[in-house]
Amino acid sequence: MLQLMNENEMLEFGKQLGQHLFNGAIITLNGELGVGKTTLTKGIGAALGIKKVINSPTFTIVKIYHGDQTLYHFDAYRLEGQNEELGFEEMFEDDGICVIEWPQYIEDILPDDRLEIHMTKNEDQSRSFSFVAKGEQYQNLLEEMNLC
Repeated sequence: MLQLMNENEMLEFGKQLGQHLFNGAIITLNGELGVGKTTLTKGIGAALGIKKVINSPTFTIVKIYHGDQTLYHFDAYRLEGQNEELGFEEMFEDDGICVIEWPQYIEDILPDDRLEIHMTKNEDQSRSFSFVAKGEQYQNLLEEMNLC
């Protein structure tokens, strides 16, 4: 379990995580509204050399950012109950990094191998993080970062 005290620590952790990601990595961010999913994604984007401002893709579902590596930033919140083909699988199979907020709404199309990050807002406004590595590459990543 990791605990971060403020937004700056979340951005810094996102940068550290982004530096350890590999081509085609898929990260899911689980947590309530306002827990900091997009803030963490901003840190990841900074590590990937993305200069554009990263913000929540709530109304567009997915935003694509180009830097040293492509970042696909998903917000699946508005997809609850959707059954139509949305073309996400192509992005999941690309060399870019996929960060998915509200992954429970597209669980049936997510790749089996991924890193799940569960975020919780604490009473003191800090954030707690727990990690589930699904697949050997993600387990290695957690070990490299001393998060397991």
